[in-house]
Amino acid sequence: MKDKSNIIANAKKTILIESNAIANLANLIDSAFEKAVKYIYKSKGRVIVTGIGKSANIATKIVATFNSTGTPAVFMHAADAIHGDLGNVLKDDVVICISKSGNTPEIKVLVPLIKNYGNKIIAITGNIDSFLGKNADFTLNTFVEKEACPNNLAPTTSTTAQLVMGDALAVCLLELKGFTSKDFAKYHPGGALGKRLYLRVSDLIINNEIPQVSEEDSIVKVIVEISEKRLGVTAVLKNDTIVGIITDGDIRRMLSKSTDINNLIAKDIMGKNPKTIHKDAMAIEALDALQNNSITQILVTDDNNNYAGVVHLHDLIKEGIF
Repeated sequence: MKDKSNIIANAKKTILIESNAIANLANLIDSAFEKAVKYIYKSKGRVIVTGIGKSANIATKIVATFNSTGTPAVFMHAADAIHGDLGNVLKDDVVICISKSGNTPEIKVLVPLIKNYGNKIIAITGNIDSFLGKNADFTLNTFVEKEACPNNLAPTTSTTAQLVMGDALAVCLLELKGFTSKDFAKYHPGGALGKRLYLRVSDLIINNEIPQVSEEDSIVKVIVEISEKRLGVTAVLKNDTIVGIITDGDIRRMLSKSTDINNLIAKDIMGKNPKTIHKDAMAIEALDALQNNSITQILVTDDNNNYAGVVHLHDLIKEGIF
């Protein structure tokens, strides 16, 4: 087995080869790229992305990126396309065909069929003089000097270039469409990223208890309220208005000083002017408030500034936001 230094050296070499190739890709962007983006943007159909071999794998990722950023897309394997799946291509669809050589047998069969249907073809190829490069309506050059593979055979640098070109298309379309963080949340409602963009404080507190005591309540009642409501905190209210907060940490500090609590009431140990957040604030804002103030709970208020509940750090963790 080769020693560790060779492994590290080979890893760095691979990364440098691919990063240099990607940097050079910027020099290959021309008017064909701009025209392709504008054509997709104005198209009334979907984007069909196809390829063969490793290029097909890249095509599936590009499709996923398009769909998640507001450009409807469908993957079609080039081999399957000429055996029935060509029916996926509808009248107004745009076809992106990915191939390093641009001369594979499947591509040579597929391209004329697509053109006969009247659909426009965008080529992503490392050989602009290939069959695909010459027959596409828009040709995007992803030429690379060499693969990272020491035998210059395994698709590595070339597929990375294809992937980056697809990302460039998706981001440019995103910009043209004015795709916002709210749009992103709409397409990612179940993920942590989406939740950061649409989940509100009111969604977090809906199943929580609402611990509360009055200023004059005994410490025993405070301890029972904190224990029963299981949020490690209680609000202290005066005429439905928040005037203080007591945490389980406050209780521990009180007991460390004295166990004689018979004459103590809530207002004797409460923290005044507690941090609060409105129920309509975003959940991510609640997380920021907790982190910025080094606390694990924050009291929630409604439109009338009345007490509405508690957000606990655990609520955010449960939703995958933390």
